[in-house]
Amino acid sequence: MNLDYLRHADLGVAAIRATPSVRERVRAALPFPILDDAAELPEDLKTLIVVGGGTLIDHAKVAARDRDRPVRLIAIPSIWGSGAEVSPVVVLDHAGKKTIFVDARYVPDEYIIWPELAETVSPVRAREACGDCWSHALEGFLSPLASDDLRRGLAGLMREMLALPIGNDSRWFSVSGRACAGQARSSVGLVHGIAHVLESVLRARYPQAGWGHAGLCSTFLWPVMEFNRQSSDKWSELVARYEIDAPAVFTVLRELFDSTAYEHAASLLAENWPAILRDPCSRTNSVLVRPASLEFFRTWNQS
Repeated sequence: MNLDYLRHADLGVAAIRATPSVRERVRAALPFPILDDAAELPEDLKTLIVVGGGTLIDHAKVAARDRDRPVRLIAIPSIWGSGAEVSPVVVLDHAGKKTIFVDARYVPDEYIIWPELAETVSPVRAREACGDCWSHALEGFLSPLASDDLRRGLAGLMREMLALPIGNDSRWFSVSGRACAGQARSSVGLVHGIAHVLESVLRARYPQAGWGHAGLCSTFLWPVMEFNRQSSDKWSELVARYEIDAPAVFTVLRELFDSTAYEHAASLLAENWPAILRDPCSRTNSVLVRPASLEFFRTWNQS
């Protein structure tokens, strides 16, 4: 399915929600009105097309499904990472706190990859988005809720991911959706627990720094995977069983890591550790995360 399909499909009354960074491209490519993000959907709407990142897509899921007459939803990601275009998960931010809903009705009816939108992604955001993909694949693979078939599939996906450059490459759009769809069948872990809790805290503390979910996932992937590896034999057993090149994976995690971001974020771990422990994602980490586990991150050596 591609943009040409949208131009000629029978969508009924259709409209678009699009993130500002791609709005002009969308306006030039598709013959449907663009709605304001905060506007109510028209009563006679039959199809909502959303073009954006995970946050915008999640809000569109709620707008399209949580109404008396749900509408058809077509998602076009403007950046890879979240995989919201294929996911039953909705993450909403209420007063700085993440609320997560999981329901099959939130899966968009269709999704389209628009490769040229990769050109709109900055190098920093591209790297962070790759980290988001890796966090889904690794944490979904390691989750205690994962089946053998799921682990086999995610292991194969990670071998594909190792062949991709970290950065701006349109092939990440496809990889992102598959990684997210995989972890949705199990769960995620401490990387996501930390990201969910610290994102709003960091935005309040450093409002100009542009903290976001993908950046936090990228930054904490290496230390959390080291914590998992050193705390249990499970990491070594699973990567050996499913033939994953562990040294190559850790090379990627080092490339994703941002030492300055880690210093700022890690300084807030202690005061937020109880909330991190309570986060549902932390509870499904590869190994049990305890109050004393904080000491690992306090003393972790980045060498």
